[in-house]
Amino acid sequence: MDFIGRTSELATLNAELERGSGFVVIYGRRRVGKTTLIKEFIKDKRAFYFLATTESEAQSMKRFAGVLSRTTKNPMLSKVTFTDWLDLFQVVADDHPDEKKVLVIDEFPYLVKTNPDFPSILQNAWDEVLKDHNVMLVLCGSLISMMKKHALAYDSPLYGRRTAQIRLMPLQFTDVYAAQNLSFEQAVEQYAITGGVPKYMEFFQTDEPLVEQIRRVVLSKNGFLYEEPDFLLNEEVQTPINYFSVLKAISDGNHKLSKIGMTMEQDTSAITPYLKTLIDLGFVIKNVPITEKNPERSRKSLYYVSDNFIRFWFRYVYPFKGELELDNQQIVLDEMGKDFKQKFVAFAYESICRNIFAELCRKGQIDFAPSRIGSYWRNDNEGDTEIDVAAVDNQHKRLFLGECKYHAKPVDVAVYSALQEKGQSKELTAAFKGYEIVYGLFSKSGFTDRLVEMAAENPNLILIQEDTVYEDNII
Repeated sequence: MDFIGRTSELATLNAELERGSGFVVIYGRRRVGKTTLIKEFIKDKRAFYFLATTESEAQSMKRFAGVLSRTTKNPMLSKVTFTDWLDLFQVVADDHPDEKKVLVIDEFPYLVKTNPDFPSILQNAWDEVLKDHNVMLVLCGSLISMMKKHALAYDSPLYGRRTAQIRLMPLQFTDVYAAQNLSFEQAVEQYAITGGVPKYMEFFQTDEPLVEQIRRVVLSKNGFLYEEPDFLLNEEVQTPINYFSVLKAISDGNHKLSKIGMTMEQDTSAITPYLKTLIDLGFVIKNVPITEKNPERSRKSLYYVSDNFIRFWFRYVYPFKGELELDNQQIVLDEMGKDFKQKFVAFAYESICRNIFAELCRKGQIDFAPSRIGSYWRNDNEGDTEIDVAAVDNQHKRLFLGECKYHAKPVDVAVYSALQEKGQSKELTAAFKGYEIVYGLFSKSGFTDRLVEMAAENPNLILIQEDTVYEDNII
């Protein structure tokens, strides 16, 4: 798969290269493309790349010496038995002293597992050997909890050394779509499953129909992603069954903390640590209405599975594990036929629309400078109100409210009228008193002529078809 996106991350790395002594920490969940990013960055640079594994420290040193030997083209280094990490780092420092070099230690947590003192060893190496010898150090790791503890936390020996950190997230839909040769609908449905995780995307690059790719990659007992959630949780947490139960409860439609607790038959205080960890890992997201001034303290929080693939797995794989073990894949495909597009993809489409909106604002195709992008909901005596895309432009005192329709038919005026009514919510108007409201309608299937005519006469109505402002209504 070709390298996609990561413009800001590469810009950060290149800026750090220009520093006198750059020390960058890169972390993120497995499969998200950290190593690919690093290799793209170092491809035209003098670089030492070392991938740590679960092996003894002596073996790690031997392999590191091999990296040094091949990079410096000094075969003698591979024959030396090193017993001190400082001696290895000194070789890096002494190599081409007048040329900037990059030293990458990938999967840094494995070295810590082997030797808990390794962060202190690296701290000493950085301070005494590397920092002032034209070396840019990049630490990378997939075990997020360990990266935070041993590379970023206040009590880590490495605290205060880093000059930049990158939390690598899945690719945004707009970057993926721009690089693909797929229709918008095909791209949305694929993204609804992969969530922009590069490793997952690799398995959905064939010309097969999407349903056949799912059958081969996800539903087959031999498929790469058949047991993916189990693997991810086992890598990161000590009691995966508890985290698994939380994910299952949320996937079943329990989004309030109280309902998650009731489903698991546990007090909410017992569940909160699991939720925090799942949020840190990027598997769960905590959403609050855009009206909330202190999101962290909000009592209106709702929890969702943010990882598209995990959400897909719990919806279509886990409930049918018994049948799939007997190679009965058709039962899942029949279940997908009931609601895959109408519910599963349509839900993912809402977050895709928020990404599309942000990108259109960034490009200047929509005259809006978002301070925050999210959504809005209210459940009270006034009735239920949900707005898919809600964004605030505090600089210009403007509020954007958007509705997303993943329908086969063009969107008509009735959808706009309903959105306007939602926009008059007492809570919204009170929270953003004096703000001008801009309405947006997102549709994969276009708009009726009547709605297009209305939008042409109303500068505060924006029509977005697929990933583009409707051409007759460009601001």
